[in-house]
Amino acid sequence: MPSPKAGRASTGWHAPPFAPELAAGLSGLAEGAREPLTWQNLAERQERDAVARPRPTVRELRAEGRFEVEELCVPGPPGGPEVTLVSGRPAGIAGPLPLLYYMHGGGMITGNAWSVLPRLLREWALPLELAVVSVKYRLAPGAQYPAALDDCRAGLAWVAAHAAGLGIDAERVVVGGKSAGGGLAAALALLARDRGGPPLIGQLLLYPMLDDRNDTFSSHQMAGIDLWDRTSNATAWQAALGGRYGAADLPPYAAPARATDLSGLPPAYIEVGSAETLRDEDVGYAQAIWRAGGQAELHVWPGAFHGFDTFAPGAALSQDARDARTRWLRRILTQTR
Repeated sequence: MPSPKAGRASTGWHAPPFAPELAAGLSGLAEGAREPLTWQNLAERQERDAVARPRPTVRELRAEGRFEVEELCVPGPPGGPEVTLVSGRPAGIAGPLPLLYYMHGGGMITGNAWSVLPRLLREWALPLELAVVSVKYRLAPGAQYPAALDDCRAGLAWVAAHAAGLGIDAERVVVGGKSAGGGLAAALALLARDRGGPPLIGQLLLYPMLDDRNDTFSSHQMAGIDLWDRTSNATAWQAALGGRYGAADLPPYAAPARATDLSGLPPAYIEVGSAETLRDEDVGYAQAIWRAGGQAELHVWPGAFHGFDTFAPGAALSQDARDARTRWLRRILTQTR
């Protein structure tokens, strides 16, 4: 991978450097993982991800009785297939728990609902006494907008309607996700506001994919440098939107950065790296929430590339990011108790 330290991005603009400890985390990546996503390698990348990405079983997720975990098959959107939800919570805690309803990352083309659960359960569910539901949504290009969002919304609506039986407090629900999952979480917050719920107390948006137009300063500045660069971003959005890609009238639920009204949304936690493609769209989203009179906590991690905490989990900056997310979640849950 080219290093920003070499001077300029392929656009001719200076690019911010990667934090040294994070850059070191890239050295062990296979060459294929550094190549931009294109239509030519999309199918191969999906196949490789399906084989390589962990998919722990329910028994493994229960971690010898530390967690209660089950897979739920619930009604999907009208005309769509059923939706699989993976539900987990600390074992032995009585009473309804607040819920983090979580969408996995993967650019809308890869990822699964199971691989994210071990960290979510260990880092948030256990210390915060929080229930977690991870949703399996349809991936592009096999399923295009609004399929993934419809799956996520159908699952959320079902969980809210069956909260009592699931031991969940329906009045204390946070939606969240990374990258593509963060974009889906932002879209769910918009839908909940515009279409009568379910009520949400927060949205946890971790370097979210929000803008299909892919034309911010940072998208050009980090071209050919960030792990998720402008080429990869364009390919993923084209896969997800199909014939709607680039449409002037694309709804904000497809790409939340298109929203012209961000008033009335639940408090947001938004984070992004200073050295990544999505920096400017994510910062812009926080600013738009503030301009609309809403609440957003924004973190721009210096020298961080897209997915930095996944590729360099032991780095001090990755730990700082995890701590900041946890503090925000704790505050939101405490304020709504």
